Amino acid sequence: MTTITTTTTTTKISDLAATNNHGQDSSYFLGWEEYEKNPYHESDNPDGMIQMGLAENQLCFDLLESWLANNPEPASFTKNGKSVFRNLALFQDYHGLPEFKKAFVNYMSMLRGNKVTFDPKKLVLTAGATSANETLIFCLANPGEALLLPTPYYPGFDRDLKWRTGAEIVPIKCTSSNGYKITKSALEEAYNSAKRQGLKVKGVLVTNPSNPLGTTLSKEEITLLLTFVSNKNVHLISDEIYAGTVFNGSGFLSVMEVLMEKKWANNKDLVQSVHIVSSLSKDLGLPGFRVGAIYSNDPLVVSAATKMSSFGLVSAQTQHLLAGLLSDTKFMDYYIAQNQRRLQTRHSMLVSGLKKAGVNCLDSNSGLFCWVDLRHLLKSPTFESEIELWKEIVYEVKLNVSPGSSCHCSEPGWFRVCFANMSDDTLDLSMQRIKEFIDIKLNKNSHQSKRNSRRMRSLSKWVFRLSFDGDRVPEER
Repeated sequence: MTTITTTTTTTKISDLAATNNHGQDSSYFLGWEEYEKNPYHESDNPDGMIQMGLAENQLCFDLLESWLANNPEPASFTKNGKSVFRNLALFQDYHGLPEFKKAFVNYMSMLRGNKVTFDPKKLVLTAGATSANETLIFCLANPGEALLLPTPYYPGFDRDLKWRTGAEIVPIKCTSSNGYKITKSALEEAYNSAKRQGLKVKGVLVTNPSNPLGTTLSKEEITLLLTFVSNKNVHLISDEIYAGTVFNGSGFLSVMEVLMEKKWANNKDLVQSVHIVSSLSKDLGLPGFRVGAIYSNDPLVVSAATKMSSFGLVSAQTQHLLAGLLSDTKFMDYYIAQNQRRLQTRHSMLVSGLKKAGVNCLDSNSGLFCWVDLRHLLKSPTFESEIELWKEIVYEVKLNVSPGSSCHCSEPGWFRVCFANMSDDTLDLSMQRIKEFIDIKLNKNSHQSKRNSRRMRSLSKWVFRLSFDGDRVPEER
């Protein structure tokens, strides 16, 4: 009898593919995984988990669908009654459709109150803001070089900025004591920390409005950042994908608007060192369309990023459709105003609902989320206690929220809670759940505290009696 011997070959993959640096094991992503196992549905699964960890804007789909119904040409790939399908189906180079890039930069100006204009030749289209940020890092930093980011920051940056580029992130530690504002001392400390680690700093990246805080940078903070990057001769990346979500205050102030001031406008090196990331995912609620963009005054960055964008293009069909939408300025003015009004209403619902449960939020004026203070529910002021509380909220309350530690917050007990990716009724239900949970938790802690107090009183009486029995010899045991 002949024995056949088989040899098993182990399939090898690259170090990049095998690494865990993607960040998928973060509590931010783990919460999503738990949600997907048991998603809430008002009729099919009313006891399921409610997704409050996803910064998605679903508040204005009716407006967009109404526009599509009244403007059938873009979606049917026609123009002036004639089909343009064949043209769109054929090869398009990576520079993008001129009519879409023009409409995109006009939209960017509109969001900034038309106080600043943008040149379509300086715009690079990418498959979403994720691709835009990574492409910029490829353009600006070598592997092992560092970016400074204010904390707390979007958890996905650990993936977007580091995983494939090999760049490092050094935190600019901001705290709740001043509303997480960026300070000169925090910037300098982060820069010096990078130097101590042997890292060359290539730039600062900020999100304005902030994800996860839902706050906008003040003019003083932007001026501080421009002064810092100018003095250090490094880059400034301003991720402004939430620019259209500012619903309160004096409106959105872009770094490009401040850069136009006489103090900076003639500083060519600084002007070319400032870059913007934009997107249609948050204010228009179109993350599935995968439309992002880089805007830069540096022709070398624009050239390099344009070539890199061939690995993540926006389809010509998507560009054609959205060019028609964005070019309708009357509708876009109406949409922006309605979107901001609805976001403000929804924000107020969340804040008031949490307040009824005895929970406060950081004052905010933008974004699709609130930065929620649950420090009073921690067993101890530690990140271990924060994760323990987060697990209770996820598994018992069945709300997927993001713990502050996943956002690299320096203080335990803060959570990002999203409010624009669900109906009013679902938000009301989530508030009922969190209130019931907190009421039970605080009562339990109160009862425990009373029991501990009674024990302490009994112990005190025993010690008091014992002090008068000091002459007695204790029994041997």
